[in-house]
Amino acid sequence: MQEQHWQASEWWYKEKRPATDQEYFENMCRIIFQAGLNWQVVDNKWESIKKAFSNFNINKVACFTDSDVERLMQDSGIIRNKGKIKAIIQNAQNFKAIEKKYGSFQKYLDSLDKSNNYENVVGDLVNKFKWLGSPSASAFLYTVGEKISVWD
Repeated sequence: MQEQHWQASEWWYKEKRPATDQEYFENMCRIIFQAGLNWQVVDNKWESIKKAFSNFNINKVACFTDSDVERLMQDSGIIRNKGKIKAIIQNAQNFKAIEKKYGSFQKYLDSLDKSNNYENVVGDLVNKFKWLGSPSASAFLYTVGEKISVWD
């Protein structure tokens, strides 16, 4: 059996930022699903997860109901963690609110104080989004091309 080695994946944005809010949302969802799991588990299930969550269409996911949560909990092709599934739905609703207030997720990020290695940005993300703690919020910012130093 060939050993696989971890490497920065194609979903990491380097020297650029995601072009759309949907790309930011998908990246955040990936970070949330990744929490506490081996990266290969998420990589192996990602296409099924994407399909189950309407390709991370923010408007569609924001309208998911309790019956959608139950449907997803029966889907063996995805990571069936009810807390994470519900967080993704709530976070889609939060993305919509940010779009309404700021125009886009990128404009929201740009409006925040990024001094002190993004301390205020991390805190704001943790307060606004479910299932994001400081380490995962920092990882999210790093993987969307922000100049945060995650390993300091």
